[in-house]
Amino acid sequence: MLFSSITFLYYFLPIVLAVYFLVPRRGKNLVLLLASLVFYWWGEPRYVFLMLFTIAFAYVCGLLIGRFRGRGAAKGFLVLSVAGELAVLGYFKYADFFLATVNTALKTELPLLSIALPIGISFYTFQTLSYTVDVYRGTVAPQRSFLRLATYIAMFPQLIAGPIVRYRDVERTLTERHTTAEDLGQGLTRFVLGLSKKVLLANQLGAFAAALQSSGEQTVLLAWLSAIAFTLQIYFDFSGYSDMAIGLGRVLGFRFLENFNYPLIARSATEFWRRWHISLGSWFRDYVYIPLGGSRKGRARQLLNILIVWLLTGLWHGAAWNFVLWGLFFAALLVLEKLFLLRVLEHLPRAAGHGYLLLAAVIGFAVFNADGLSGAAADLSCMFGFSGVPFAGAQTLYYLSSYGLLLLLAVVGATPLPGRIAARCAQCRGMTIIQPAVLLALLLVCTAYLVDGSFNPFLYFRF
Repeated sequence: MLFSSITFLYYFLPIVLAVYFLVPRRGKNLVLLLASLVFYWWGEPRYVFLMLFTIAFAYVCGLLIGRFRGRGAAKGFLVLSVAGELAVLGYFKYADFFLATVNTALKTELPLLSIALPIGISFYTFQTLSYTVDVYRGTVAPQRSFLRLATYIAMFPQLIAGPIVRYRDVERTLTERHTTAEDLGQGLTRFVLGLSKKVLLANQLGAFAAALQSSGEQTVLLAWLSAIAFTLQIYFDFSGYSDMAIGLGRVLGFRFLENFNYPLIARSATEFWRRWHISLGSWFRDYVYIPLGGSRKGRARQLLNILIVWLLTGLWHGAAWNFVLWGLFFAALLVLEKLFLLRVLEHLPRAAGHGYLLLAAVIGFAVFNADGLSGAAADLSCMFGFSGVPFAGAQTLYYLSSYGLLLLLAVVGATPLPGRIAARCAQCRGMTIIQPAVLLALLLVCTAYLVDGSFNPFLYFRF
């Protein structure tokens, strides 16, 4: 079930919120968990029990780690927990990738398992991993209520595509929370704005990118337009989902951390990854990069740690070699910036830094969106004029004239400018009436698009 669907907007969500606010405090976690299981079952009925098993496994391991804290057995249960969770993720997400790679490398014909990827498994696995590791570190106490732990992991606002929520950030609110009128208003506002980003920008950019890719004309300019459209699409798709998740969390009494901070205005890859998918970047920092030694063991070890983290980041996004290449591409940029490039960028005009980052982001997401390594090579070859295609053609001008306004709106929307304008307007007289009217209008326009259109993917669902 998608947030941007009529079923969710006008059936599931109103019913769940009505029941949630009617039941007493002690029943809210149960209502939220049951609603989350229905939400997941709607899209993945056969994998509901896999998720429940994963939660139960983390629950038991957390209790055992807490019970034996300070003794060797605690480390043993931590290893069991991490190995078990990663084994499940590895089987469902990477088994066929491994077999296909072996077949290619060794010229064998091992049969593929053709395993369907459970929706959201990468997200909820990382939440269970962080929970048991934090229990072992002593930063959180083991949760003795299975209901509370299951609610934390399966909570439908963040279940499918994040943000990756840390247990310590919601530990207290799992026990005691309430929704104020401000929470309700701010949460619903954030949800509608996120929905608008998804439906009115991401979906339209996706349709534009799909039209370009299915076009019979191949030109350098069309290849760049396609890569730019996808870069903007994935930003508005994922940040829009994060906005909706954060908004729904606030309506339910939770405060999720921000996941995006205008990454496309960054002036370096280092800054970009502090602004893009913040919850994933901080997860890898705290549970992989720092445990490997971070920057504490010399420059060579630090650079190796960056390469390891970004190899894993690429694999986290998908079981394909183009994702590995995407991760290594950004790893190379980050290593170069650590060595000298950041110092060079600091002495250049701000526009040069922005141009460098935007170029890197578009190239990176062209690789990300490609069909394997051969597809990435073909796309990049076309973008840089190595495949013998012309620079532009008749269809190029058609697409520029047809979608130029959409691209302009998307570029402006990816900056803080709309937020600054909205903040100034909020001080104007009459905004208490105008703002709800604008939000209602956005909701109605989104609804009209959802009723009439069939193009409504969520890109991060596949991760």
